[in-house]
Amino acid sequence: MISLQKRLNYGLVFILSTVLSFNWLAADIFIKAVVEKQMITRLIHDSDTLIDTFHTNNKNQLVFNSLRLESVYDQEFSGHYYVVKIDGKTYYSKSLNNEKLDIKEIQNEQTMIYHQNNGPHRQPLLILEKNLLYLGHQINIAIAEDLTNIYADIIHIRLAYLGLSIVVLVISILWQTLDVKRSLNPLILLTQELEDMSNGKTASISTARVPVEVKPLVLEINRLLGLVFRRLQQSRNAVGNLSHALKTPLAVLFTLAESEIISQYPELQQKLKSQTKMILHHIERELKRTRIAGSQQSVSVFNPCQEINLLVGLLQRIYADKQININVIAPNKNINFDREDFLEVLGNLVDNACKWARGHIQITVTFDNGLVMIVADDGPGCPEQEIPFLPQRGFRVDQHVSGHGLGLAIIQDIVEFYNGNLIISRSPDLGGLLATVIFPLSNVNNN
Repeated sequence: MISLQKRLNYGLVFILSTVLSFNWLAADIFIKAVVEKQMITRLIHDSDTLIDTFHTNNKNQLVFNSLRLESVYDQEFSGHYYVVKIDGKTYYSKSLNNEKLDIKEIQNEQTMIYHQNNGPHRQPLLILEKNLLYLGHQINIAIAEDLTNIYADIIHIRLAYLGLSIVVLVISILWQTLDVKRSLNPLILLTQELEDMSNGKTASISTARVPVEVKPLVLEINRLLGLVFRRLQQSRNAVGNLSHALKTPLAVLFTLAESEIISQYPELQQKLKSQTKMILHHIERELKRTRIAGSQQSVSVFNPCQEINLLVGLLQRIYADKQININVIAPNKNINFDREDFLEVLGNLVDNACKWARGHIQITVTFDNGLVMIVADDGPGCPEQEIPFLPQRGFRVDQHVSGHGLGLAIIQDIVEFYNGNLIISRSPDLGGLLATVIFPLSNVNNN
């Protein structure tokens, strides 16, 4: 779809081009009319001068004195010509050089002005013709003037005015482009505020510099955003409460399925395990889908170094009996990413590492072609053939280690939502499991 700025500019170009074209045509017609009016005035003056020379001789014949006219009528093909017809006798100006001038020979004391395109030497002519009764004699006078030079001057004026019109058009377009761009600056700022809000930098759009025409839209967006945020918070709180409420009953069911009493009934035990896993699978899937469905609307700004250190401190207290040394390398700067998803992924990775580590865990968070989280431990690791099955829900390498096999599956859900990658391998330095999570740059901004 074409941008608003281009649409306004195209509209302006069309309007200005149309207006200037009509203006150019009108000016051309006006200039031509003014020039011809001046020529007609001169022709009328010459015809009046010619009439004033008429007089009768002793034989009562009407004669005229051409010497009183301007000398241009005596120069050959000068562009100034006349034809006088008195009582049927025709007199031609010397400038015609014995060529004929095709005139209309009007009657009944009329006056006519007309053009002739094929005069002497193919000259375009403007002709003033009169018919009158003078001193009892019928007279027809035609005065003509060459338009060649006038037309050449008009062409020069046309070209000059066309050049001026083009310059005015270009200047107007540039001026309008700058004015449109300046007028659209509030919308550009509005777009920036929307981006800042999506990145968690602001909670609403400012209406201070918003145009009056757009202000109702901004107010409605702010109202809807507030409503979405409240509903999102309510949804997240409800999800958290439900998750905590279900953990204990599910743990009891898993413990019951592993008990010696139930093991005496293999068929019942198998059915209990499969149904419990299915319930857990659906609950976790729906809870995770509900929580991460709104994550793009709840982007927050946080410092990964500070958050990871708090998480490490909590896990070291939980696994105090193992005395695990956790080394953290993380940027001490703010990033724009969902804090809950970040801690969910990293928390599950570190918790899993704490379960298996013998004494050392390495946590590395970097910005390198995206947000990269790496967690390595010095535990026994995982056989190569079983690594592809680790993200599957409920899969556990060692059944004697507590857990439900959901950590990596939850991580896989979040990673897939962000179009990221979860890579599991063996740590070359510590020898245990190495988990790498990569989120693309399109989902992460660092400040």
